[in-house]
Amino acid sequence: MRYLPLIVKNCLRNRRRSLLTIASLAISLCLLGVMMALYYALFLGAPAKSQARRLVTRHKVSIVFQMPIYYRDQIRNIKGVEEVAIWQWYGGVYKDSRDQRNFFPRIGVEADKLFKVYGEYSIPEDQKKAFIQDPASCVVGKALADRFGFKVGDKILIKGDIFPFDLDLTIRGIYTSSETSDESLWFNFKYLENALRNSSRLAAGTFTMLANDPAEVPRIAREIDALFANAPTPTHTESEYAFGVSFLSFLGNIKVILMSICGAVTFTILLISANTMAMSVRERVREVGVLKTLGFQQSTILGMILGESAFIALIGGAIGLAIAESLCAIIRRGPAIVDQTKTLTLQPPVIALLLGIAMIIGVASAVVPAWNAARTNIIDALRFTD
Repeated sequence: MRYLPLIVKNCLRNRRRSLLTIASLAISLCLLGVMMALYYALFLGAPAKSQARRLVTRHKVSIVFQMPIYYRDQIRNIKGVEEVAIWQWYGGVYKDSRDQRNFFPRIGVEADKLFKVYGEYSIPEDQKKAFIQDPASCVVGKALADRFGFKVGDKILIKGDIFPFDLDLTIRGIYTSSETSDESLWFNFKYLENALRNSSRLAAGTFTMLANDPAEVPRIAREIDALFANAPTPTHTESEYAFGVSFLSFLGNIKVILMSICGAVTFTILLISANTMAMSVRERVREVGVLKTLGFQQSTILGMILGESAFIALIGGAIGLAIAESLCAIIRRGPAIVDQTKTLTLQPPVIALLLGIAMIIGVASAVVPAWNAARTNIIDALRFTD
């Protein structure tokens, strides 16, 4: 700490280079911060309180295969299951399929079960009753309603692509959610029942269960899968949190992708910082000779140069983390890929890790040039010319 003013002064001796280095580190650590925040949210974070009691059962082979509707009654008889709701992904096309902004989840659900299983959904009682009573009705999340300007009573036409019929729906309610995404359209499952009456295509895409206690979730999942293990349609049951993350597997191994990006960014930062420190130390070889003449020890000179690099890296890291948190806030306000992105932020462990990485990179990039400069003898240092 005694030499801190000298370290700071050395950092500012070539301000243009220092500012460019800090900017490069900030941008790189910003990208690294967003990637690590996403990794933490997807694979290390805890589910929202409302999700802790929910499970999802799908076909064991793939979610694209359906299950018999009568599974619902057998699942309901398992101890610890408070409620079961069928839901079926409809897909379809709203307006122009070429515009990705027109995409949002369209899901058929048992209307009288939706707000029991999803207790965090809030909706006026009269709108809820209208949704339950009208087979051709739907409810939409407030975020989705704001995006498209939907109002209660509006008509929505969705052209079928998976199913051989279109959805002609009336919005009967707009719900809000305090913890999970509110960007979905839920329509009354009776619409599917009426359209597919006496058809073999009437089935359940998934079953969503509400457990009495979060601690019972693992046991219930095992019992459900054991119940249908030898059935023609076996099942796979997991927590709703894990089910949401599993959707990302369609994009590939997300863990490997994120870690590969983080590794590449870290290596790039190291190269940038090492190049800067090598130039900085090379310019000051004669200065090192003067310091030795004045009685500075080799270890002191080494520490000053390493401190200078670490100081620059920490400034760049702090700025990068601030930018990364701003980007996380933008992602939180955008469309939800999975519910975890709605709570995306830089958690304390991520912040500590990133600052540690910045410090390590700063020291590692300077250790070789700093060591070479510190052990240069006085005569060679004083007669050195760049």
